[in-house]
Amino acid sequence: MENHVTIPKSSLDFLVQLKENNNKPWFEINKPQYLIELNHIENFAGALLKELSKSDVLENVSGKKSVYRIYRDIRFSKDKTPFKTFWGGSYTRATAARRGGYYFHLEKGNSFFAGGFWGPNAADLKRIRAEFAQDPKTFQKILRSKSFISNFGTLQGEQLKTAPKGFDIDHPAIDLLRFKQFLVIKRFTDEEVLSPDFLQQALDAFKNMRPFFDYMSEVLTTDANGASIL
Repeated sequence: MENHVTIPKSSLDFLVQLKENNNKPWFEINKPQYLIELNHIENFAGALLKELSKSDVLENVSGKKSVYRIYRDIRFSKDKTPFKTFWGGSYTRATAARRGGYYFHLEKGNSFFAGGFWGPNAADLKRIRAEFAQDPKTFQKILRSKSFISNFGTLQGEQLKTAPKGFDIDHPAIDLLRFKQFLVIKRFTDEEVLSPDFLQQALDAFKNMRPFFDYMSEVLTTDANGASIL
């Protein structure tokens, strides 16, 4: 474990300044500082990728390529500020057999690591709901495990206000059937983010997502009878 790879306080402070001066002239003047901080984040993302790759297979080739661009896409947004005010990035699990993705968001007072299924397509959503309807207990056991509750609390994501089409409002698993997104989120304080062992904490958060990912991967690569569809 490359414990010497840390997030310096200056990387979070730069974002605070950027939030107060979210314009191109300020950014151009402060670009040398931005590049220094970006390098810290890319190094951290690279170290995390290296450690995570020991227990999972990921598509990402480098930490640098997993960090999102600071420039916002403002084409369809009412908010025309040109820059993001957080450091973000993601890792994609490799091959159709491994579903789910890892995401990190670093920002003063609002840092979190997340994973899951942000926008499952209609076929995947239908398959997940069919599994919940048939056997909710396997997934409920994961959600009630000590490691899940201590890291993520509860399953998060958008939900329908009523029952999805084809399901009874009185179904015993209606609370699961209503979900349209399936997300797990672990939040970190600024003190934790800046601590010397944050890399280990971040890795542990991602590792604790695996039972959730493994369950979803198995469901989404099999039919209702459990036969492989890959």
